[in-house]
Amino acid sequence: MSRTVKLDRRTAAVLLVDVQERLAPAMPAETLARVVKYATALVEGAKVLGVPVLATEQYPRGLGATVPELARLLPSPALAKVHFSCGADPAFAAALEATGRRQVVITGMETHVCVFQTARDLVAMGYEVHVCADAVSSRTEEHRRVGLELCREAGAIVTTAETALFDLLHQAGTPEFKQVSALVK
Repeated sequence: MSRTVKLDRRTAAVLLVDVQERLAPAMPAETLARVVKYATALVEGAKVLGVPVLATEQYPRGLGATVPELARLLPSPALAKVHFSCGADPAFAAALEATGRRQVVITGMETHVCVFQTARDLVAMGYEVHVCADAVSSRTEEHRRVGLELCREAGAIVTTAETALFDLLHQAGTPEFKQVSALVK
């Protein structure tokens, strides 16, 4: 897919990467709160806009399930994986392919491991990837920053949740606009 930078609700999907019960507490509290806030906005906004949502869990036996405040919002259960990259996981790759979407908006953790490797591999697979800088985290800010730099170097577009949602929305003055704008306030 050619890189357009413009998100389109007809071709986009949202991906929640590994925001899990035993991994989340390792994140700085303020960072975790921000990620949950913007991941919630992305998942809820996707529902309003008719954009499919996929979620993954890295080795759930060890890291637990998706945090409850996000799990309850998901339209289907998260896919368990052991690969750091979602793109390297055959079940995830098949689920993403089944959506027919070629743009992927990413939120989750950790930025320098699973988010980066997923972004890199999805770009290599021909997807246009948008990583929401305010909706990803790592245990340290340096790891998050380097992870975002690596995502950009791999060909992903680094954006924010609000930017992605309003790009998907395209215009104000609609019932969808009111619903989506309320999510990012």
